[in-house]
Amino acid sequence: MSLVIRPLRPGLMDCMGAVLRGSWGSGCWCMFPRLTSAANQLGSRGRREAMTRLARRPRAPGLLAFDGEEAVGWIAIAPRKELKRVDASRATPRVDGVDVWVIPCITVSPSARGRGIAKAMIKAAVAYAKKHGAPAVEAYPRAGSARTKDDNAFFGTEPLFRAAGFKVIAGPTTGRLPRVTMRCA
Repeated sequence: MSLVIRPLRPGLMDCMGAVLRGSWGSGCWCMFPRLTSAANQLGSRGRREAMTRLARRPRAPGLLAFDGEEAVGWIAIAPRKELKRVDASRATPRVDGVDVWVIPCITVSPSARGRGIAKAMIKAAVAYAKKHGAPAVEAYPRAGSARTKDDNAFFGTEPLFRAAGFKVIAGPTTGRLPRVTMRCA
């Protein structure tokens, strides 16, 4: 495997779509964490256009992983204040006043799973955030180590983030899907 991880740019939107095809993200385009519920009524085409606009900025909204020419993974990374739903959610409460960046979602193509791509993307996202001034990066994965259907793990799992160097700093939350707050400083 020759894994290369690149920032999302407008010319790579079809690659992002290929990674998301057949999963939770095929209509979301990873815009759900960024938008209020009213703004999230854009539809799939509107969300793709919104993500394309974000990809035009100097700081990309996330990273794509490629194995050779094939796009095999996507990870979103942004300052928490840009992720309106994350910032307002009871499942992902603020822990302190640190101006963290957040990894709200991650996915690896089914054919590429089990090869360490998710862990490599997490580490690349942390490096990307730090390069852009992030004091720390947080994630809010599913609490515990129980296995789950792959499509239900788009916000990651506690063991995955632990393996990438994150530590639990709060939680677990209560509710249907208990989550922990994990941070990499």
